[in-house]
Amino acid sequence: MSKSPSTEDVLNSLQTGDFDVEGQFMWGSNYTFLVNIQHGDGLLKGVYKPTRGERPLWDFPSDSLAGREVAAYLLSEELGWGLVPPTVYRAEGPAGGGSLQLHVEHDPEYHYFNFSEEHRQRLRIVVLFDILVNNADRKGGHVLVDPHDHIWLIDHGICFHSQYKLRTVIWDFVGEPLPEEACKDIAALLPKLKEDNEFCKRLEAHLMDYEIRAMVARAERLLEEGVFPAPRNDERAYPWPAV
Repeated sequence: MSKSPSTEDVLNSLQTGDFDVEGQFMWGSNYTFLVNIQHGDGLLKGVYKPTRGERPLWDFPSDSLAGREVAAYLLSEELGWGLVPPTVYRAEGPAGGGSLQLHVEHDPEYHYFNFSEEHRQRLRIVVLFDILVNNADRKGGHVLVDPHDHIWLIDHGICFHSQYKLRTVIWDFVGEPLPEEACKDIAALLPKLKEDNEFCKRLEAHLMDYEIRAMVARAERLLEEGVFPAPRNDERAYPWPAV
């Protein structure tokens, strides 16, 4: 049995390996491609989202979605939650610069709306992550379960807005106390989001400084309130389509 590549090896292949387009994902508003990436003597599957394929949005800066994909990965790793597949920004590609993410093998017919109860009970950390990144588009099909029963999150192009944008299908835990260990992780993250911190500088390559400050405010509010929030009555709380 071949040994699974380390995260470091995967990131190196994503960042430096030659890659070519195998096909295009036809769902979604932006151009998204399945690609083959050279990895040693073999290949990895990746998801390539070129910046030039981003549909302009009225409420997000132009040409910023690929960077937000990378920022979501960096945040997941800094928290120690391992929710977002390895993701990098490639300055060059078949269709220009964009994000390149490791493709996760999964059953596309198995998603939030038909998850087992066991998998639904593991989504508290997903909800917390979406609140932190201010995810404006957490569809049911954006939560994947791989063959090793690991939960992964994809599609974070419209996250990190400084204004409240949370739209998600996962409102299962409203009013419940936040998990203690997750709160410790969030509290440990806060000093790393100061401007002179190395992690903050890495985020600043992909986000505006005021977007990072807004994330700090969301994290502090979460810890202060101590419970999973409810949808706001005056906002659109669910994405469309839902899957």
